[in-house]
Amino acid sequence: MRVVCITAECEPWAKTGGLGDVVDALARAVGAAGAVGATGAVGAAAEAAPNAAGSAADAVSDGSEETAAVQGTAGAGSHSTDRRWTDTHPAGTRPRLPQSQVWMGTGGVMGVGMGMDELPGHVEPPVDVFLPMYRGVVVPDGATRKSLAVPDPLAESGTTELTLVEFEARGYRVRLVDHPPAFDRKGFYGDADGDYPDNGWRFGLLCRAAIEALLIDERPVDVLHLHDWQALPAVVLRDCAYEAYPLIARAAVMVTIHNLAYQGWLTCDQAAGMAFPDELAHALKPGADGLLLLREGIERAELVNTVSPGYAREILTPEFGLGLERVLARRGHRLGGILNGLDMAVWDPATDAALPATYSRGKLTGKAECRRVLLAELGFDSDDPSPVLGMIGRLDPQKGFDLLTGAAPALVAAGARLVALGTGDPKIVRDLHELAVKHPKSIAVVEAFDRGLARRIYAGVDLYVMPSRFEPCGQGQMIALRYGTPVIVHRTGGLADTVIDVDDFPVDGTGFVHGAATVAALTDACRRAMACHGRGGPEWTALQDRGMAVDWSWEAGPAEQYVASYRRAISLRREL
Repeated sequence: MRVVCITAECEPWAKTGGLGDVVDALARAVGAAGAVGATGAVGAAAEAAPNAAGSAADAVSDGSEETAAVQGTAGAGSHSTDRRWTDTHPAGTRPRLPQSQVWMGTGGVMGVGMGMDELPGHVEPPVDVFLPMYRGVVVPDGATRKSLAVPDPLAESGTTELTLVEFEARGYRVRLVDHPPAFDRKGFYGDADGDYPDNGWRFGLLCRAAIEALLIDERPVDVLHLHDWQALPAVVLRDCAYEAYPLIARAAVMVTIHNLAYQGWLTCDQAAGMAFPDELAHALKPGADGLLLLREGIERAELVNTVSPGYAREILTPEFGLGLERVLARRGHRLGGILNGLDMAVWDPATDAALPATYSRGKLTGKAECRRVLLAELGFDSDDPSPVLGMIGRLDPQKGFDLLTGAAPALVAAGARLVALGTGDPKIVRDLHELAVKHPKSIAVVEAFDRGLARRIYAGVDLYVMPSRFEPCGQGQMIALRYGTPVIVHRTGGLADTVIDVDDFPVDGTGFVHGAATVAALTDACRRAMACHGRGGPEWTALQDRGMAVDWSWEAGPAEQYVASYRRAISLRREL
């Protein structure tokens, strides 16, 4: 099958957050899984996929704990009887958290329509990845450039000439849409004054360029994999502008929601930059004052997934659905969640050049050296054995940094030292700096985006904190566990799917989970973690070992689950 991704970000060419990392890793892993799928492994994965007995919507409507457990959430409240992490696995093996692919009510991944043998057998490499050529993108030698005429609702002639810059790298084909008026700007999505008002035009142009390039290719497209709202003009255009073009109209669409908070609202005037009047007449609902791209994508796609099963369930509730919970619930078994993976080669304490000393599971001497060097770098006493807690990320209430500032005085009084790395909300930044001034020997704040320091923090702290109010998946907790650092997390979304509370499940636990996004709950979880660290001994080393034992790789599950889901999306499209 031919798979084409459209996205606003892809590491290393464009990245502001986790989206770029995920698109890059997924494109590589799916292409690699395609070769495996040709031998039948993907089919086997499809047959072995979830055997749950209801839709994600059912899990919300009937409040069934059994349904939630079947969907595979880990965490303190819904731990499976499976031995996901155990201290019986020798060093060098990594038990994998059973991936929960929540396409519920289908009798398995392919429980619809066409038979397995009637569908494409594997992904045809390379996967195509379309994204904008933003300012500063470095194009490798050997890239090809070709002009492309693209329908443009804002162009006087109705057409805009742009350039398609193409090259193969990292296991997939990058296809950069180069149009300086749209993409040669200071920010990807906006500036200090807010979002760019012409984002509808900009990302509509990206999607039209991708579609026009695919038509010129004259090769059938089986799946359009669209990431977040910036790519969703593509599914609107498939249905409202290219329905007479079989190469595009027959393509199945899979929409991946990385964060429901970003929905892509366009007023009617802004939408007029994305589509021509006759196309908008098909897309806009009667009396509508604009177009919500995320809603359009959810309603039009063959399949919609989030980046963890837990988040897929949460967004069906008013608390997390942000006004789209009913729209999502109506998709029933076509809505699901696939837990993100982690690039295990990029994140490996045994080979990480940013660390002062390397180490691996069962050989943690280097981690102690990482701790000593980090504390010296931060101005802390490197000989003090008291616990060091670290937190990295966007300084934002969503990430729970305000909870950390609230808990900090009590934690420092209990003997903890804290380090926070990131940039963001001015109030949180100010509060953190004020705490650091009051407690210079116990709190360090680095207001920066520093990849090297981030790696040293993952390796050098004793405990890693992620009290996010909501978390579609999260990567920090996976990295910390990979680096032998137990985690403290709020039981939400992907954090609940990936961390098991050690006090609730002593044999399998990998961290400490708090059930409420409050200062009191975070403080309690941190105190439990600090007590465990203080006891040390086999209890602590076993906790570290179980975290390092987990195989988070894309190849261990997510890639094949995406491939199987592509096949299901194709089946659903061809049934029309």
